[in-house]
Amino acid sequence: MSLFCADAFLSPLEVEAAVARGLTEDLGRAGDVTSIATVPEDTPGRALVVARKAGVVSGLPLVEACFRRLSPHIKIAARARDGEPVAAGATLMRIDGDARAILAAERTALNFVGHLSGIATATAAFVKRIAHTKARIVCTRKTTPGLRALEKYAVRCGGGYNHRFGLDDAMLIKDNHIAVAGGIAAVLKRAKAAAGHLVKIEIEVDSLAQLDEVLEVGLADVVLIDNFDLDAMRRAVAMVAGRLVIEASGGITLDSAAAIAETGVDYLSSGSLTHSVRNLDIGLDIEM
Repeated sequence: MSLFCADAFLSPLEVEAAVARGLTEDLGRAGDVTSIATVPEDTPGRALVVARKAGVVSGLPLVEACFRRLSPHIKIAARARDGEPVAAGATLMRIDGDARAILAAERTALNFVGHLSGIATATAAFVKRIAHTKARIVCTRKTTPGLRALEKYAVRCGGGYNHRFGLDDAMLIKDNHIAVAGGIAAVLKRAKAAAGHLVKIEIEVDSLAQLDEVLEVGLADVVLIDNFDLDAMRRAVAMVAGRLVIEASGGITLDSAAAIAETGVDYLSSGSLTHSVRNLDIGLDIEM
């Protein structure tokens, strides 16, 4: 059984690179000196990866990769896959093999799966909260440096969608771009002149007056309405009248998400999906 989420792609190259960095950071130059000193070489071990709390799991391929990198012949039996809801106490994976390798890889593996499952669980809560609307929840670039692809994968495991992966895959014109370029008309004209035919142009506005100017210029594909109150959001939706995709942003929380989605916007973007989540409590229990 594949451990990856059925509805989300994560490059094996990203998994390999992240696991290599994580294990190198933890093992350092001398390796796991505690396990080397206290566990005889070639001692067999068995462990269970267990969800201590209920949630949506993400990161199991990284758990597998951590153990296999230290012991290629280790046996792993998966009992869950990324993107699945799991109950408190559920066994996610059984591991049989070299005890030293299991102990040495434990913390790195759990760091990955706990963090990514926290993101997937938080995202799933947002998705459930706005399920009665057409709106979708998306993440942002407010990610942990070096872990963006993994964290955005975890958002998809939770049923969310991704915004830009970086500065290079779409144009997002923010207030500072507008200020430097000399106004909305000027910045949109420059963006349109430079954009390739597959590059979308999104522009942020912080008032209905700015939105009116964007509509008048007519060169954007998406408008980001930033920190609008609910009444202003509804008015923005009426003004746009389907001509642009509308993204709402700015301090969106689980408590406010439903009311925002009900205004008729197309997307809700929240940096909290990746920068403020709590790890899902997942542990490893040794069975001897």
